[in-house]
Amino acid sequence: MLPPTSLSLLLLLCCFSVANGGKVLVYPLDGSHWINMKVIIEELYSRGHEVTVLRPADSWYIKAESPHYKSITLKSSAGFDEEGFELFATELLAMRREGASLWNQLSLEFKMMETFAEMIKLVVQIAEEMFEDAELMQSLRDAKYDLVLTDPAVATGVLLAHRLGLPLVLNVRWTVQGEGHEAIAPSPLSYVPKAMSELTDKMTFFQRVKNTLFYLFNQFKIRNFIDPVLNPSVHRYFGSDVHYMELFQAADIWLMRNDFIFEFPRPTMPNVIYMSGFQCKPSKPLSQELEDFVQSSGEHGVIIMTLGTLVGKLPEDIVEDIAAAFAQLPQKVIWRHKGKKPSTLGNNTLLVDWLPQNDLLGHPKTRLFVAHGGTNGVQEAIYHGVPLVGLPLMFDQQDNFFRMKVKGVAKVLDIATVNKDNFLEALKEVLYQPSYRENMKTLSNLQRDQPIKPMDQAMFWIEFVMRHKGAKHLRTESYKMSAIQYHSIDVLAFLLTLVLLILAVFTAVLKFLWGRLFGRSKVKKE
Repeated sequence: MLPPTSLSLLLLLCCFSVANGGKVLVYPLDGSHWINMKVIIEELYSRGHEVTVLRPADSWYIKAESPHYKSITLKSSAGFDEEGFELFATELLAMRREGASLWNQLSLEFKMMETFAEMIKLVVQIAEEMFEDAELMQSLRDAKYDLVLTDPAVATGVLLAHRLGLPLVLNVRWTVQGEGHEAIAPSPLSYVPKAMSELTDKMTFFQRVKNTLFYLFNQFKIRNFIDPVLNPSVHRYFGSDVHYMELFQAADIWLMRNDFIFEFPRPTMPNVIYMSGFQCKPSKPLSQELEDFVQSSGEHGVIIMTLGTLVGKLPEDIVEDIAAAFAQLPQKVIWRHKGKKPSTLGNNTLLVDWLPQNDLLGHPKTRLFVAHGGTNGVQEAIYHGVPLVGLPLMFDQQDNFFRMKVKGVAKVLDIATVNKDNFLEALKEVLYQPSYRENMKTLSNLQRDQPIKPMDQAMFWIEFVMRHKGAKHLRTESYKMSAIQYHSIDVLAFLLTLVLLILAVFTAVLKFLWGRLFGRSKVKKE
């Protein structure tokens, strides 16, 4: 039994936390992005905040019922489901396997751009349907939310926050235009590599040429596939002089899901807060069945393989080769695999529909993680100090694994050309060359050695925005400038004109004096 004074104090603290709880409106992105957003939502709930999640009617992972949040189910459709996405992934993989010719690469890029443009159209449609639903918008205004928390990889949450006039916090790695930093911080092409360029911050002349070409190509994609879709809607609801990226750049806080353990050094801004590894946590005990299987590996340990939430199965010939390679190792393997059981499967390999990724990565017998390169999985591997073999499939996965390869913690294979021999060789290299595990342990120590835990950092700044109704003092006004003003082209033009004017006047004066002086001399001689 607690003493009366302690019980009273406890009740007072509980009341204080509830009384000071905020109201957060969340517009998440489905799929793997929802996994990390859900972690933040659960932490907000545990701190006494009331969270409301907006979800399309056919949400993939975002459930209508949850003990941690209320939900508002929209009438709109998200436009894609698990089956549709797997078909898209299968089509992309088939295109990659056709070869690495320039034509195939361009076809692949065009397919990606087309698909992304269609996704943006759906995003705009959802936003417009929300704005035209007077009852919904009035209910959101009446709820008196303190802020909107959203993932800016889609624009809906950003548009909604500005429509409601609420402070905006971003849970961000990507925006609709690309890597998050590029929307908010200076990104000199001389030492900030463009996403997907597979360059580091130390570039030769020709690598800087390549980096510039990647920048120009990205600008082409933005101008031709994103601007024409987003700007008309933004002009309709926010004014003809507003560009959609201004709404992103006006966000109060950018919670970045990476940091400089993962990224290369680069400029940043005061309202960019790094929370890399916020979803990482110590492992929990495994189920008895899994624990028995792991312990049966003896001194050789265990390999984990999963390709994330978006892709459950690979083409059968690749699956057969991967299974055959695993069968030749003394390690035990736990493989998340959907589809037909491979005929080459060895007795050392356990196929599962789902696996507790974090708990297995944190197990002392885990030796290696075979992954697709999603940000969540890479961050968890760093946290637990487990080296990687990469089979990147799409989107940012190749770029994520390039960074891990440069840091000496991963061996990366092309999924289009992977076979039994090169996969087995990669597994053995990472398993038996100590440098991979040593380098990953170094990254793990760096990630864990922080004065404030990443989740506490994220919570502080979300609550900071609630307390102060925003964070305008941290936000640069540069987004309101035109490109001419931002790069001081008008100032340089003015100064150049001034210099030329001074030179012109000086030249005219010299000519005048020259004429007067030598003109008189000539008259006197005559």
